[in-house]
Amino acid sequence: MPFESSTKPAPLRIMLFIHSLHGGGAERVAADLSARWIVCGHEVIVVTQADASNDAYELRKEVVRISLKTADCKGVWANIRRLRALRKEIKRHRPDIVIGFMTTSSILAVLAARGISYCKVIATEHTHPPSQTLSSLWQKLRRYTYPKAAKVIALTHGTESWLEKQVPGSDIAVIPNAVHWPLDNKEPLIDSHKEPDRKRLLAVGRLHHDKGLDLLIKAFASIAHLHPDWDLLILGEGDKRAQLQQQIDSAALEKRILMPGRAGNIRSWYESADIYVLSSRTEGLSNSLLEAMACGVPSIAFDCDTGPREVIRPDLDGILVQPAEDDEALAAHLSTLMFNETLRCELGKRAVDVRDRFSMRRISGLWQEVFDEILARKKDGQAG
Repeated sequence: MPFESSTKPAPLRIMLFIHSLHGGGAERVAADLSARWIVCGHEVIVVTQADASNDAYELRKEVVRISLKTADCKGVWANIRRLRALRKEIKRHRPDIVIGFMTTSSILAVLAARGISYCKVIATEHTHPPSQTLSSLWQKLRRYTYPKAAKVIALTHGTESWLEKQVPGSDIAVIPNAVHWPLDNKEPLIDSHKEPDRKRLLAVGRLHHDKGLDLLIKAFASIAHLHPDWDLLILGEGDKRAQLQQQIDSAALEKRILMPGRAGNIRSWYESADIYVLSSRTEGLSNSLLEAMACGVPSIAFDCDTGPREVIRPDLDGILVQPAEDDEALAAHLSTLMFNETLRCELGKRAVDVRDRFSMRRISGLWQEVFDEILARKKDGQAG
């Protein structure tokens, strides 16, 4: 982690470009970083394609918010329109740094800023690229644009390795997400009350194939009879709701496996949980895992290609399940932890270390190092 100097960095004008703030991990990171950079004395401009009407995350009042109103554009000329609109905002605001949040936004940011000498572009990957569904055109554009970016940010060392092989010539740095702490309770509020004689497994995430919730339901169903006082709660929404509900009904566990929806009062739910479980087939870096551990919840996760292994220190502050996607292995580890209250307490006490290991103070320090490096190179280039 970076040395923390008492010297305040020179103020910068930073532009963040992201599709929307409608919800999701990258969107929350964008909102959190923009707030941190305002506190550090920087100017921040957040440019989105969508308007602010459905924002899930509130920006600080000092942040300049711009909507390109291009979210619904379709067809061949849609991305040309986006490029022109973004380039216009870059020229109007003259940022020192432009940061594309997620793959397509990063590609568009590099292209939009091409030939503009006063700003440098940082591209970011917020998921592990092999899990993405990208057209061959976008994949080719990534290989073309990322080496032209001043820096490419990966969340994990696994993604860094993938980029080094698949997008050669990219200048890569690894900066994980900061844990969002303390957590707020906001709308929508869903009652997290738990009966005193019940215990709870909690999962949080999109109801999507990548999150492996079908594997979690299968694992819980296989051990539910051994743990009659335990229930499974899955928070989130997504396109697999009907399929997952059918799986629950088929297992006759509709009273013990519940999917209440997306909760804004997420801290209350973590505090009600006895174990947090992440069953993802693939991850970038799980914000929900960081949040659960910050709340002191003993956590268990599949050891998928990237993500959990860079958060959990195995058997010290959580459990990694190998092989990934093996519901029987998950069931066995869950059952062991459900039986062992002492182990749950020990893991939970150590889990809160993520508040420091992934603190915004530390993560923003890593970002500042990248800014300093980029601007020093820019200055050297101008001097030459």
